[in-house]
Order: sequence, then structure tokens, then C-alpha cells
Amino acid sequence: MAERWTRQRRVEHTRTVLLDAAEEVFAKQGFGGAALEDIAEVAGYTRGAIYSHFGAKEELFLVVIERHLQRFLDGFADVITSFDNLRDLDVAKIAQRWRELTIAAPDAAALGLEFSLFLLRNPDARHRLAIKREETARSLAGYITDHVQRLGGTLAMPAQTLAHLLIAINHGITINGRIDGVDLFEPCLRMVLANVVPGQADPDQSAAAEAGITPPRSHQPG
Repeated sequence: MAERWTRQRRVEHTRTVLLDAAEEVFAKQGFGGAALEDIAEVAGYTRGAIYSHFGAKEELFLVVIERHLQRFLDGFADVITSFDNLRDLDVAKIAQRWRELTIAAPDAAALGLEFSLFLLRNPDARHRLAIKREETARSLAGYITDHVQRLGGTLAMPAQTLAHLLIAINHGITINGRIDGVDLFEPCLRMVLANVVPGQADPDQSAAAEAGITPPRSHQPG
């Protein structure tokens, strides 16, 4: 007997098919050149289905980028969890995985920069998507915080700030590496990890760091 699909499962399936088609069309035609009609045709749905699930093209593109970021982070899972503390962290091994994941998605960084240019030139779209973009950075910040704490470390800068830096850096070193032929993955990773120090911060300081607040220094009596 065939399994009966629930409404939620049908919705999830439709979203997945639309996202797969969007990723394919955006990669081939770029953000500016991709038309919703082309994406709908590849997916086997109508343009109305895209509007129903995602809204306008820029919203759809952002969800494509978010999904790629999550898959990218998931790709580090086995490497990161193989280390129990900061002392044993193998930077070269993590850099190699970063390199492999980037090679597996050669158009992702270029599309990310193209979308950033679109938002830079279109203030209305930039403001409309600001909350969603911040949610993406917040998700990455949570990922960073969880793993740094598990390894027994503390961040020297707010996790949200580091997340924004990593999103920008990933695009830059990937594209410039292809243009200039310079492999910057490991040097970049070492620079990032310089902001991770051994030892756990107390809960109040951690919460303040997450919010980007510098706690006031206590004054010793003279």
C-alpha cells in the first residue's frame, strides 16, 4: 500500500523541488539573468507556486543561499566533532574540508557576491530582506558559539560579528583564490581561530559578548 502524503509533506516536497530548480537556474544564469518562469519550468510548477512559497525572486534567492550555508556547515560536522578540545584542533584538516566543500559548489560564492551587489543597488530590497539576512548570520553565530564552547574555548569578539565576517570572507577568498591562484583557506582559518581563546567565560560575560556589549570593568579600591 502506497504511503499517504500529509499536507505538510507535500508542502516540503514542493519547496525542495522549487529550491533545487532555483539553485540550478541561478547558477547557470546568475541572479539578474534568472527569470522566475525559467525556475518554474525546470521545477515543473507554475510561477504562482514560487510566489506562494517564497514571494519575489530576491526572497527565493536568499532561501537558496541559506540552504547552501546550512549544507556547507553540515559538511564540517564530522571533522569538527572529531576534536575534543582546542589543543587538538587540526587547522589544516578543517581547511582541507573547507576547500573540498567550496570546490563542490563552484558557483555559490559568485552568486552570493552577485546577490550582494543587487542588494547594494536596490535599497528597497535590502531593507525588505534585512531581517532574513540577520537571521542567517544569527544561525551561523549559534553554530560557532556551540562548537567553541564544546571545545572549551571563548570568543574574543561577539559571535554575531564573527559570523558576518565569515560570510564575507568565504565569498572573497573563494573568488580571489580562483582569480589569483592563491590558496587562502588555511591562513584565513588561522586568522579566524586567533579570536578563540582557551577557557570558558562566565555566563554574564558570554551573554554580553553575544549581544556585542562590552561589560564595564570593575574598579579595585585604591
